[in-house]
Amino acid sequence: MEDYRQELIIQLWKAFPSFKSRAKFSTWMYRVCINAAIDILRKEKKELKQVSLSEEYLNSVPSHTNETDRNQEKLYTVINQLSHVDRAIITLYLEEYSYKEIAEIIGITESHIGVKINRIKSKILNLLKNGRQ
Repeated sequence: MEDYRQELIIQLWKAFPSFKSRAKFSTWMYRVCINAAIDILRKEKKELKQVSLSEEYLNSVPSHTNETDRNQEKLYTVINQLSHVDRAIITLYLEEYSYKEIAEIIGITESHIGVKINRIKSKILNLLKNGRQ
């Protein structure tokens, strides 16, 4: 976790000269961090890691008995099947960012964000209907 934090700080430091005050600083920072996180994920995807879980951890994981929890788990599983960009867009949407803010973070037009969100919603519904979670 500390390695990731350091990598994000390094990327923010390197990108700071490109900050032009056209967007809020927090929006710019979020965009730099999203892009850095996507780069980290791409690198890690190439290097598959195997992690063993301790018995203590496995016993401490709560069981999902609530239907809402199960539905939320299905939704997260389906979202994880989306491309990195689609995943970032839908995550920002679910975090209630405006289309304008999402467009600034992702780097595409506001109207394109609206189209992308509708298409992502359709993909999610199709994946849920087809039982691919």
